[in-house]
Amino acid sequence: MSEPERGAERERRVGLIVNPVAGLGGRVGLKGSDGVAIQQRALELGAVPRALHRTIEALVRLRPIAGEFTLVTYPGEMGEEAARRSGFTPHVIGSIVPAQTTASDTRAAACEMRRLEVELLLFAGGDGTARDVSDAVGHDLAVLGIPVGVKIHSAVYAISPAVAGQLARSFLEGKTQGTHEAEVVDVDEAALRCGVVSTMLHGILRVPNDAQRVQGAKAFSSESDASAAVAIAKHVVARMDAETVYIVGPGTTTRAILAEFGMEKTLVGVDVIHRGKLLASDVNEAQLLELLDGRPARIIVTPIGGQGFLFGRGNQQISPQVLQCVGVENVLVVATPEKLNRLTTHPLLVDTGDEEVDRMLAGYVCVVCGPDDLRVVRVASASLTEESMNHPR
Repeated sequence: MSEPERGAERERRVGLIVNPVAGLGGRVGLKGSDGVAIQQRALELGAVPRALHRTIEALVRLRPIAGEFTLVTYPGEMGEEAARRSGFTPHVIGSIVPAQTTASDTRAAACEMRRLEVELLLFAGGDGTARDVSDAVGHDLAVLGIPVGVKIHSAVYAISPAVAGQLARSFLEGKTQGTHEAEVVDVDEAALRCGVVSTMLHGILRVPNDAQRVQGAKAFSSESDASAAVAIAKHVVARMDAETVYIVGPGTTTRAILAEFGMEKTLVGVDVIHRGKLLASDVNEAQLLELLDGRPARIIVTPIGGQGFLFGRGNQQISPQVLQCVGVENVLVVATPEKLNRLTTHPLLVDTGDEEVDRMLAGYVCVVCGPDDLRVVRVASASLTEESMNHPR
């Protein structure tokens, strides 16, 4: 692609960067995908790459206006493949070693997108990818993340891949105007695997103005949340059935449930209890399916603070297959009043990667907020923007 001549009308360009290993560690319970060793371990455990499919989900929403801009991307799995499968004829820049891409490739690609002054830079990944993009472009470009990663605490991602595509189109058509500064945060994955959440602010990126379609930053629990969680736990434990297997998702609210039995909860993992005993800790999708094996089961989850996600963020071990096996009617949602109140009128969200399962989960759910505090709250598929935006709970 030649540089536009001085004085000529500027060619419109949209950038695309895909982190092909983003999200690998989710369903296999590795709590992230940063680093070659973890990526290799995820593949050994049977992880299936998700970045290509989820990027295509976003790009097909841009296809109707493909003639209005040039899509600039990196070779192969870093964007070219997704672009071509979505019906684009991209301008490919840079070079990579196939199946051996690293964070330095993401930074190099982002630097080149900044040099080319793309109108909008789309990037698919998680918090680590957002950090790399931030390091490379700073405040110079409008950007938007396509959520693929295991941990997505940063406020620079659309609430789903489909919504990322819809918002990108709206921004390019001028229907969504302006950008705002949003935080890029990342968690120390090594500490996370040891149950320690160490989160740091790493930068600021400019994202399109749309509070409904761009997720907020993760909010962490307060002291009042902790005391409320104990009351919730006592209520839940008193009503547990001896024959039922309980799959307990990540979070400080759910940790209080295991504490009632004198057990340690895997803070950022999924544990399984039965008859008041720990059946298995820090399980992955395959282990969950093996443990269930026809047993009656329930899933206990709490929404992510500040974001409202029930499934699809940080608990990918509870996969669409696990949800279908247990039955969506057997999902128990717990949340402290403060956590629920922070979401204001926003619904709880699901983004499992399976549209049918997301639709099954959508509707209304009774959330346990305390012994005498049960609230009916709407659950929406993050991919259905009209549903998510126009029906307050």
